[in-house]
Amino acid sequence: MKVLTVVGARPQIIKAAAVSGPLRLAVREVLVHTGQHYDPKMSGQFFDELAVPAPDYHLGVGSGPHGAQTGRMLEAIERVMHAESPDRMLVYGDTNSTLAGALVAAKLGVPVVHVEAGLRSFNRSMPEEINRIMTDRVASLLCCPGDGAARHLAAEGITAGVHVTGDVMRDLLERVRPSLDTRILAALSLTARRYVLLTLHRAHNTDDRDRLAGVVEAFAGVDDPVVFPAHPRTVQALTAMRIVPTGSIRMIDPIGYRDMLALQQHARVVVTDSGGVQKEAYWLGVPCVTLREETEWPETIAAGWNRLAGSDPSTIRAALDAAAPPAAHPELYGDGHAADRIAALVAKS
Repeated sequence: MKVLTVVGARPQIIKAAAVSGPLRLAVREVLVHTGQHYDPKMSGQFFDELAVPAPDYHLGVGSGPHGAQTGRMLEAIERVMHAESPDRMLVYGDTNSTLAGALVAAKLGVPVVHVEAGLRSFNRSMPEEINRIMTDRVASLLCCPGDGAARHLAAEGITAGVHVTGDVMRDLLERVRPSLDTRILAALSLTARRYVLLTLHRAHNTDDRDRLAGVVEAFAGVDDPVVFPAHPRTVQALTAMRIVPTGSIRMIDPIGYRDMLALQQHARVVVTDSGGVQKEAYWLGVPCVTLREETEWPETIAAGWNRLAGSDPSTIRAALDAAAPPAAHPELYGDGHAADRIAALVAKS
């Protein structure tokens, strides 16, 4: 069996680092990188650091408006599909690369495997939500990170091909956790539990001046250092909107996977609009504040480890002040063996 896997963004490369190894023991994988994340600090270094197999195809699509970017991906992926004639298409998550791969495969009659199926924020103003919903509609094998995702699919009438596999990001985190160290803290002159880690990249926040300014304002009076590995798009937005981070915010370039996990592991609190970072903070036992009004990972909220704060400065500051590790830490999103389950499901599908 030949499986064509499409990745395009940093989180998908991380997921492929967990899945490609087990998958290649069972099938032949052809890896396609759309180039949605084209900055080496957001893409290339992750292939090297995580030993992800080099892409068989790099499409070089780059950035752009959603319609134009997705259209270029559709055209380029279709050419690869005709050249390779795969038996399955595997896509991860909720990006434009995810949707483009799924749509091309569906139109060509190739079954789609969706890893991280069934997630819902119930906010259709977010492009990621549309991508999730549409990909789940055309998928034949839907690999859910938890029971809640499977319930969402059932509520939408999707029950065939649905499997609760666990989350592949946990697989990779557990694999590298023993090798994490504190060199990045020393390099940044940070003390464990005496700093805040901030990430911010979703268009919902970065493309809206009021929201972006509100987030920056929230940290103006924070005493602890606020370490901010800044996504290139966020830097561009801050510059274009003439918003200057002040106070204790320390902007740094994007960093590698292990360094990012180490910064999360030793932070007093993680503040983010990233779905992946919410999960990682939870698995590492660090309180999280999410800069959104909803999340596709509500179990972290119910467990008391995550708080929704939106972009209002006073709400963010209150969430920061209240952030503390709860007594209980229930196991969420699998046991660290999701990739093996997915590989087995694909091989017999």
